[in-house]
Amino acid sequence: MSQFPDYYAILDIPKTATQDEIRQAYKKESLRTHPDRLVNAAPSVKKRATENFQALADAYYVLSDPTRRREYDSLHSSRSSSERSQDPSSSSTFFSQFSGLFGGGAGPGAPNGQTQQPDAEGVFTDVFEELLRPEVERRVPWWGYFGAACGGGIGFIVANVPGAMVGAFAGNRLGSIRDAKGKSVAAVFNELGGSQKILRALALKVLGSAF
Repeated sequence: MSQFPDYYAILDIPKTATQDEIRQAYKKESLRTHPDRLVNAAPSVKKRATENFQALADAYYVLSDPTRRREYDSLHSSRSSSERSQDPSSSSTFFSQFSGLFGGGAGPGAPNGQTQQPDAEGVFTDVFEELLRPEVERRVPWWGYFGAACGGGIGFIVANVPGAMVGAFAGNRLGSIRDAKGKSVAAVFNELGGSQKILRALALKVLGSAF
C-alpha cells in the first residue's frame, strides 16, 4: 500500500493552521528548496529538490483552498500515523490515486479521468507575485510617471507608437514599485534572495500583461 502524503507535515504546520499560516509556510519552504538555487549540484540532488518543490506546490494547492482542504482532511483523518508520509514521492501519485476528488478536470497530458497535478512553477509565481503586484496597484505617481515617460521614449525608438505604449506601461509599473518601496526595483527583487531564473519568472508575472 502506497504512503499517503501528509501535506501538513510537508509544510511543517499544524492541522489547525490558518490560511495565512499555510501561505507563509509555503513561501518559506519553497524559497528554501527551490531547485534553481542548486546551480552546481549533482543531477540526483537536483532531482530530489525538484520532487520536494513539487510536493510543496501540491500541499499548498490542496490546503490553500477550503473545499480541497476539507476533502483532503477527511482522507487524512482516515489514515494512521504510520500511513502518512513526508516523503515527496508520496505526493507524486496522490492526484492519480484520488482522481476527481477536487472536482477538477484532467489537464493536458493527464490520463483520462484524472485530476492534473499542479504546476510547481505556476504555483510559486502565483504566490510570490503578491510581493510586487500590491505595490504596483498602490501607485504614488512620481516614479511611475517618470518610468512611463522613459519607457515610452525607449519603446518609441524600438517600435514606434506600439512600442511606446508597451514601454510606457512597463515603465510605469516599474516606477510604481519604486514609489511604494522607496528603493530600486533591483533591490526589491534581490530581497527575495532567489536566483536570477526565479527573479525573471516573477518579473514576467508582474509585467507579462504588457507584452
